[in-house]
Amino acid sequence: QVQLVESGGGLVQAGGSLRLSCAASGRIFSIITMGWYRQAPGKQREFVASITTAGITNYVDSVKGRFTISRDNAKNTVDLQMNSLKPEDTAVYYCHLFGRDGVYTTGAYWGQGIQVTVSS
Repeated sequence: QVQLVESGGGLVQAGGSLRLSCAASGRIFSIITMGWYRQAPGKQREFVASITTAGITNYVDSVKGRFTISRDNAKNTVDLQMNSLKPEDTAVYYCHLFGRDGVYTTGAYWGQGIQVTVSS
């Protein structure tokens, strides 16, 4: 099994910054991508950002220029630096991992989620 543990959420005023971190542990042969999703109240979970082992990043348009995803391949961690936060960024943020969890198998895993609240 693979475990993902998130940290760094909280309450911040609009325009402020937060940094989310996620650490992966357990039975994982190799990680292909790590990333973040979020789910606001009453809305579906949406993609926020991802990063591959090679460092290729992808962002949803609404966070481009404000959020930066980074990864430490040696430590199996991924961070999300969130700047210029807006009230509409308020959501539960979930760490996501897709990787090889067996010789011939791959799997997708989720963290438990962490609350980010941006006050206006």
